This record gives sequence, structure tokens and C-alpha cells, in this order.
Amino acid sequence: MPMMSYGGSENVRVTGQPSYQFKFQLKGLTDTMLYVGRHYRDEVQLMDSTRLEKGKYCFAGRRTWERGMYAIVRQDRKTVVGDFAIDDSQKFSIEGDDAMTPATVRVAGSEVNREMFDYLATLQAAQKEAREIREKRKNTETQAEAEKEEAALTARMLEYQGRTLLSGKRNVFFELVRDCDNPDVPEEEEDKARYFRVHYWDRLFEPMEQGARRAGGDAYLYSPQLFNKMNYFFFGLLYHADADTICMEIDKLMERIDGDTAMQRYVLQYIEPRYFRSTKNIGWDAVWCHIAKEYYLKGKCAWARESELYLMQQNYKRISQSIIGAHGQELWMADTNQSQDPKEWVSSHRFRTPYVILWFWDPDCHHCQEQSEELKKLYDDMVARGEKRFEVYAVGYESDVEKWKRYVREHDFKWVNVGGPNVNIDYQEAYNVHGAPTMIILNRKRDIIMNKVIAIKNLMGFLDDYEKKGNK
Repeated sequence: MPMMSYGGSENVRVTGQPSYQFKFQLKGLTDTMLYVGRHYRDEVQLMDSTRLEKGKYCFAGRRTWERGMYAIVRQDRKTVVGDFAIDDSQKFSIEGDDAMTPATVRVAGSEVNREMFDYLATLQAAQKEAREIREKRKNTETQAEAEKEEAALTARMLEYQGRTLLSGKRNVFFELVRDCDNPDVPEEEEDKARYFRVHYWDRLFEPMEQGARRAGGDAYLYSPQLFNKMNYFFFGLLYHADADTICMEIDKLMERIDGDTAMQRYVLQYIEPRYFRSTKNIGWDAVWCHIAKEYYLKGKCAWARESELYLMQQNYKRISQSIIGAHGQELWMADTNQSQDPKEWVSSHRFRTPYVILWFWDPDCHHCQEQSEELKKLYDDMVARGEKRFEVYAVGYESDVEKWKRYVREHDFKWVNVGGPNVNIDYQEAYNVHGAPTMIILNRKRDIIMNKVIAIKNLMGFLDDYEKKGNK
């Protein structure tokens, strides 16, 4: 469900001739008030409102609306009834059911809306026909006939869509659908996935020597099509990509829209918070650091407030210290003896093993308990076989020192156990620890090679894969 924000006041009765007038008669809809909103990323920004009078909703006033896609929103300010378009005409009427089902809609005074709803109704009818054909294919007696019908339907709809979308008419809806559509991949192309990604933005941002041209103006900014396209690219195509690839694709897109401040703001404000402190994928914190460093902190985001930049700078300073590839900061902490003499504290870096696992855990955390027990089995087995590939530097994430010490003793954790207030630096800041359990894996140089909790059963496999790539 899209987020809502309200950017205007409720409509008042207009005297004289209005410059715009949108009338809606939606059978079955009885809300006392409706809103008009515009799409912006995953929000719908409410811009106008009106009340139900004699079964109709009439939005009217004196202003010029920008061409683009808009939403009708119910009185709860969050439920979208349906979308409509504004192009050249600023006065029109729409009749339909309470869901604005395309087949029920009748339009007067707006060619773009008439063509849009006709197009959507045709697609929905084809989808219904396709479902019926799929049912026929399940029957062996009608399977051959169904296959012919399916091929005919596909050909008919491809011809219809091509003819409609490429008609050349100045129709903001068709422009959005066409320009936000995916690229056509040539049959002879060997690496189809790469071709698709390289040319993904070509229709929307036409390649030119200096950046790219966005033909549709701000209509793209205020459309669900752009959000869907952005969302699919970064969190569909690139969901499993490594951080370097994602950063490269961000830079390429930003080059395409160089000089278009509104679109740059749209893109960066869309992707930046989604990579900030994300626990979904390995390396996404490095993507956030790249965005912060290369765009916000280099003064390329004129819209950013000073307070926002200051906070981003502080977050960058902290997070960049714990991303994969950064050198792990050395911790000196007291073990279960809790000596206050720093000379007796234990270092996280002074081990002969190729790897060190920094294990931040809480004895009151059920997940920590389960994972610690699995780690213990792996560790004890490894030591018993004389194949100690890593040491565990387990930091008790618990203010009650006696409870932590008792848990360690009762569960016989034989690795290095440290905790309590006696520590050389703030480990939460040093390793961006904001909950338990947190796992940091350091290599022989004590650089960070993993900063997310991975399943203990996959730990040895991760180290094997790391070494197979030529790492030491």
C-alpha cells in the first residue's frame, strides 16, 4: 500500500469559472470525501479534495495541473480507488464503478483518459481470454485447439500493443508505458542478461554524448511506472549482485541523468535509505557508503539540508569502518576475570589462526543462545581434530556481568570470552553493532571479510569459497 502525504488544503467552493474541473461518478462509492493525489516514488501525495454531492465528486479550482498520472484516494487517505491521467484537457468527467474497472469507465472531455481506459480494458479482456485458454489446455481433447488460440491471441495483442503504443499520439499514459517498458533483447544476443541490464534505461533516458534526454518531462517523476521500474532494477535485477556491481550501476544511471536535478534527487532519495543499515544482503552497507561519499558528501545534492548532511557524515564515519574490505579495529577487553588492568586485557587480533570471528552475543537472546550452541559444536569439533582455522572472540553483549559469566561457565564456552565495561574502544561504534547476534569475520590481515550473521552450518563453506578465490 502506498504511503500518503497531504500537500494542500481541502477544496473550497469555487466562484466564477474554474480553470480545472474533474468530475467523478463512481457507482457504489459512498465516501463523503475523496482526494486527488500524485504518485511520487512509493508515496501518493494528496493535492486536492472534494465532497460527495448528489452522487458525484467534483474537483474544481484555479490552477494548472502538470501532465501525468494521478490517483483517486478514498476518505481514509490511504486507499487508492484508481488512477487517471491529466494531459492537455483540464476539464473532463469520468463515470465507472467503485474500483474504476476499465471496462466500466466512460470518459467525456479527455482523449487521454478515454484511450487509456480503452487500452486497459482491452488488456484485461485478453488476460481473461488467456486464463480460459489455459483451462482448455489442461484437457487433452482441446489442447491442440487451445494452443492455436493462444498463439493467435498473443499475435493479436502484440500487434495491438505495438500499434497503440507507437501511434505517435501525444498521450502521457502511452508515453509512460512505452518509455518505462523493458528493452527488447535480440535473439542473436549471446549474453541476454547483460544486454538487458546495459540497455534497461535506454527508452526512458535516451543515450546522448552528454548524459541522457528525458523526453516526458516531470510526468515521469509522478508516475507509478517509474517507481516500479526503479524498484525492479535495484531490488530485482541487482538483488543478488555484489556491492561493486551495484555501485557501478548507480554511477552509470547518475551519469545518464546528469544535469537533471529533479530526477537525480528522485533516484538518490529512493535508493539511499533502502541500503542504509540494511540487514537483507551482504555488502549493502558498502553501497550506502558509496552513495553518501560520492554524492551527498561531495556537494552534489543541492537539496540536502545541512543537518541531513551532518548526520550522514557522522553515519558514514561510523559505518565505513565496518564494511567488507575495511581493516578491523583491534579490541582490547577484559575476559571473565574482569581485570581493570589493561595489560591483562585480551586483544582481538593477537591469534595465530588464519581467521578470527568476532561474535557479539547476548545470553538473554534466544537466537543468540541457539547460534552460540551451534558455533560451540563446530568450534569444539574443529579443536578436537586439530584443525583450528579460526578463533572465536566472543563479546558478551550484556550489562549484567555476573549473568554473562555464569552463562559462559554453565555452557562451557572454550573460546575467548570477553565482556563488561573494560574495553579500549566503543565496539558498538567500531563494528556498527546494533543488536545481537552480530558476526564479524576477520582474515589473516585482520581485514573484514564478512559483517553479517551467516548460518553456522555455512561457515566452513564460506571460508572455503573465500580461499578458492585466491584469498589468504
